Amino acid sequence: MKKVDILELVKPYSSVSIIGMQKNVGKTTVLNHMVEAAREKLTLGLTSIGRDGEEEDRVTATTKPRIYVERGTLIATSKECLFNSDITKEILRTTGIPTAMGEVVVVRALSDGYVELGGPSLNTYMKLICEELRALNCDMVLVDGALSRKSFASPAVTEATILSTGAALGRNMDKVIGKTVHAYNLLSTSVEEDEEVLDLAGELPEEARISIINKDKTVEVLELVTSLEGARAVADNLTEHTSHVMIKGIVSDKLLEEIMKATDLFKRVVFLAEDGTKLFLSEDTIYKFKRMGGELRVINPINVVCITCNPESPFGYKFSSEEFVNRLQEKVQVPVLDIVRRGGC
Repeated sequence: MKKVDILELVKPYSSVSIIGMQKNVGKTTVLNHMVEAAREKLTLGLTSIGRDGEEEDRVTATTKPRIYVERGTLIATSKECLFNSDITKEILRTTGIPTAMGEVVVVRALSDGYVELGGPSLNTYMKLICEELRALNCDMVLVDGALSRKSFASPAVTEATILSTGAALGRNMDKVIGKTVHAYNLLSTSVEEDEEVLDLAGELPEEARISIINKDKTVEVLELVTSLEGARAVADNLTEHTSHVMIKGIVSDKLLEEIMKATDLFKRVVFLAEDGTKLFLSEDTIYKFKRMGGELRVINPINVVCITCNPESPFGYKFSSEEFVNRLQEKVQVPVLDIVRRGGC
């Protein structure tokens, strides 16, 4: 089986998020692999959503891999995490960005060593941190993330995304593969190709939560506080002339289910989300919505470059690596890698 070089997959991008389906799926192992592969080749900037790199998971009490960096690496982390790191460091900038673990500061490693990463939970803050790191001339920013905060995979934050999954999701391989494929499909939702529609969506005011775009390219902005309360408003404003419904914010099961109950006019209408991170939808809801004639697209595509899988669970059971990789690979259009054991497809 040909060995796939994960660093080569992400090399064209200046920022990459690593999104774990849940804890203990090998996300930090993937980060460490990339850090090691980049040694003496690329200057990396590292940051994290939440906390990573500590010796023990504070929730599950399981041992975690630590993050080892080389001299010259740029790190954006909270003050508390910085105190728990053993590198010699040069403080380059204070950001003013708060976290539960203190302000995020940007440092340069003056020695090899272990670091803890801790960062913000807001997209706007993470985007600023990535910009700070790039401004310091790092070749690539790696953001350690989580599917529970999958918005950090948004193209507004990083240019590419790695999705990490593993046996820790459950003992049934079929179910783990199903959950992973569903997450991948949501993140990879098709992009709208009508340039006029994209232009109209881009011109909508920031406060426009839901907007109706008609076939003649006229636009009606619905007066709502959040998209979650918009089902009735959408149903009341759909006509046979509607071509698209643009939704800013979360697209939920409840929203689509209530629209489907309230009107048949959603059929053959394209529902637009900002990007795949905004789709909080079950497989059942998507299947029903599409089967009944609805369509989902996004304004901004997310670039999932590969899926990494960890066949071992910290809870004492494991999958066959070869079977796990091969079966998952059959269902997705990007490389699937078990970087520790056998490369990928």
